[in-house]
Amino acid sequence: MTFTLTRLMLPGLALSLVPPAGGVQSDVLIYGCTSGAITAAVQVARMGKSVRMVCPERHLGGLTAGGLGFTDTGNKAVIGGLSREFYHRVWQHYDKPEAWRWQKREEYGNKGQGTEALDRVARTMWIFEPHVAENVFEAWIKEAKIPVVRNAWLDREKGVKKQDGRIVSITTLDGNTYSARMFIDATYEGDLMAAAGVDYHVGRESTSTYGEKWNGVQTGVLHHRHHFGVLKTPISPYVIPGDPKSGVLPRISTEPPGNYGEGDRKVQAYCFRMCLTQVPGNRVPFTKPARYDPKEYELLLRIFAAGWRETFQKFDAIPNAKTDTNNHGPFSTDNIGRNWDYPEASYERRREIIAEHVNYQQGWFYFIANDPRVPADVRTEMAKWGLAKDEFRDNGNWPHQLYVREARRMIGRYVMTENELLKRRPTPEPAGMGSYGIDSHNIQRYITPEGYVQNEGDIGVSTNGPYQISYGSLVPNRDQAENLLVPVCVSSSHIAYGSIRMEPVFMILGQSAATAAVMAMDMDLPVQDVPYDKLRERLLADGQILEYKR
Repeated sequence: MTFTLTRLMLPGLALSLVPPAGGVQSDVLIYGCTSGAITAAVQVARMGKSVRMVCPERHLGGLTAGGLGFTDTGNKAVIGGLSREFYHRVWQHYDKPEAWRWQKREEYGNKGQGTEALDRVARTMWIFEPHVAENVFEAWIKEAKIPVVRNAWLDREKGVKKQDGRIVSITTLDGNTYSARMFIDATYEGDLMAAAGVDYHVGRESTSTYGEKWNGVQTGVLHHRHHFGVLKTPISPYVIPGDPKSGVLPRISTEPPGNYGEGDRKVQAYCFRMCLTQVPGNRVPFTKPARYDPKEYELLLRIFAAGWRETFQKFDAIPNAKTDTNNHGPFSTDNIGRNWDYPEASYERRREIIAEHVNYQQGWFYFIANDPRVPADVRTEMAKWGLAKDEFRDNGNWPHQLYVREARRMIGRYVMTENELLKRRPTPEPAGMGSYGIDSHNIQRYITPEGYVQNEGDIGVSTNGPYQISYGSLVPNRDQAENLLVPVCVSSSHIAYGSIRMEPVFMILGQSAATAAVMAMDMDLPVQDVPYDKLRERLLADGQILEYKR
């Protein structure tokens, strides 16, 4: 089985998607193919303007089509507009009997995150298979007749041309140039934003930067069950337990974690959201990755020996007897500490990081399913699982999108913080809403002063209901770019982004950013000067939810 890390043009699309020589003009240029990029493009088209998507991917939909089918819904009452329309289109698919190939509909448990997976009253489906999401996105783009240029990577060094405070064009590494009146950066990394000279932040701010409680280094804070405190006994990090002179086990940092509340340049862990199955006719057994080293998983053996038996708790059910499998526990699919340089890394270095994540996660599954030292009950159960044969067919059944939970975050006209999410102060000029709990995954694995291993950075804090997201968090400061909007790498603190970063919210903000872009163009204004009352009126008319009353 082979896993393709390079990104290629999809077969059959070359004729309609390759641009002619020279610059290509559109009213709005969207860089990226995330779920937020797609709703932005659809909204521009529905408002009667020309739009082009330029993507450093070959697949549409980002994480929504890349394995995250067990949707982080939060309160579905605040998911409106095109975001809700997407989940309605997914419902339409699963309303057909032929959609249930590997499982009868009545056998599916209908469990979602805080909501039923299939809501028959609202006619929405919140839980889905990866290929279904991608097909919905492809059909949506085709229906709107939106041109998409795939496998087109921004020249981050000299590919952004600006004039009088406005972006004029972008050029990709293949030499093609795309000009537009308005630009939207809807990537997970924020590469266009950064190349345009817009301020941004990577890592955690200190608690004092924005007057927050949950930002910065959070040593001693143990939320969820993704830490070593859930075990019956503490775990030694050393090769010979209790002997520092013997060396440290792999994947444990020997550096101090930093002082509580301090900022740093570290980012929360990435992983792949796995689509697994036990159905014999659709199961591909776990195989040994090319650079497999069982020593990388020695820490996991100590966790099992300490009584850990929650390995399968985040094998969340999606239709057709498959899973959306996420990280769970002190040593799981999150590749802690191996992604800190990803946000600003070169394309070559990012490919190396992605390859390392593939190797780690493939090795994790193979180790548990095959190593005789793994407890028999766990090993036997894992061996029943495998990759879904009918997913990610052009990538060896492996997800094509790494879960980039956080990369750059813009420092724009308004910075969203935990204070807005927790309703300590009002949010000005809302352009959408979120509701999922503040959720940061672990950032580092370190050795405590007592000589034991521990994880740090996992935070889970309720927002106590939906919150508003400011339009100011979608736009840069005026002196940096007057015609750029950023609906994914939004202007927010690390801890606020822990909630905002959910896929339904990206779709909401993509639609709002597109609406503002068209209005700014029609009014011949910088995006910072779009009259909010007019923007609000249009957002509400298009089904967006901007306030919530219990």
